[in-house]
Amino acid sequence: MQFMQILTSLVLAAFVGYIGAWYFGAIEGNFALLLFIATAVTGLYWLAERFYFLPRRRRAAQAIEDAAAQRRAELDRMGIQKVDGDVQEAKGRILMQPWWLDWTAGLFPVIAAVFLLRSFLFEPFKIPSGSMIPTLLVGDLILVNKFTYGIRLPVIHTKITEGSKPQRGDVMVFRYPPQPNLDYIKRVVGVPGDEVAYLNKRLTINGQPVATKAAPDFFDEDAMRYFKQFEEQLGPQAHRLLNNPDVPAFVQGASNFAYRENCRYSVEGVVCKVPEGHYFMMGDNRDNSQDSRYWGFVPDGNIVGKAFFVWMNFGNLKRIGSFN
Repeated sequence: MQFMQILTSLVLAAFVGYIGAWYFGAIEGNFALLLFIATAVTGLYWLAERFYFLPRRRRAAQAIEDAAAQRRAELDRMGIQKVDGDVQEAKGRILMQPWWLDWTAGLFPVIAAVFLLRSFLFEPFKIPSGSMIPTLLVGDLILVNKFTYGIRLPVIHTKITEGSKPQRGDVMVFRYPPQPNLDYIKRVVGVPGDEVAYLNKRLTINGQPVATKAAPDFFDEDAMRYFKQFEEQLGPQAHRLLNNPDVPAFVQGASNFAYRENCRYSVEGVVCKVPEGHYFMMGDNRDNSQDSRYWGFVPDGNIVGKAFFVWMNFGNLKRIGSFN
């Protein structure tokens, strides 16, 4: 038992050390991998508890009870009725789960439920930047549907069900192509085969201008200023976007991404042909969004899921609800 206490202490210390190094920026953490390892490790402890440690404690408790019964029988034959000692208390102490199983096998059902829910059904995210204003604000806590676009195995991201294809207008979370350990959220603007043009701050898809109409100015409480707001009919449902007339249409600082030859840059903006198996993404805050105009297309293998619901914003409870 002492060996298991030492081993468990080392395992827990390794988890704490990893989380601490991640928190302080010493390493780039991977929560999906951490959760998978935690599920596997606690699952092994749970199996060991169920099929080895618990039966062993039960046998020891039964042995104490049998010994106590034998002793009482012997004392009865000797005419002694009063017996010192509390057998039930001793059995309770033996059957009690030790701390190193409480912190491993005892946590397995909760960790496993979180792992399955997060990996295959819904995953929570926090909006860290203003690139999706006015649809999503900084601090919004959102839910992402993990099965709409097909279920993928955690960590290795292998697709195991087909699901539906992302559609223009969907708000999608994906692994950032230049740095796949980061998750980004943008709106799907172009699907495979589309020619997407964003020239002079007007969006055109396959030669057809996307319907847009002016909306009341949007007041950004963080910037304490108003921005030009428009309503755009990109998918089946309209959504709103921001444009800043003071920012030039020229895309400055585009990287050398895969299939960059599919894009033509000019002072008016950019025109891109979306390759097969890829998507062109843009933020709704059009002049404050690092998106496909700058770092290229999102491959299907990088898709995480479809964002659909704000479940909390601690600074503004009115934000709770679905969005387009």
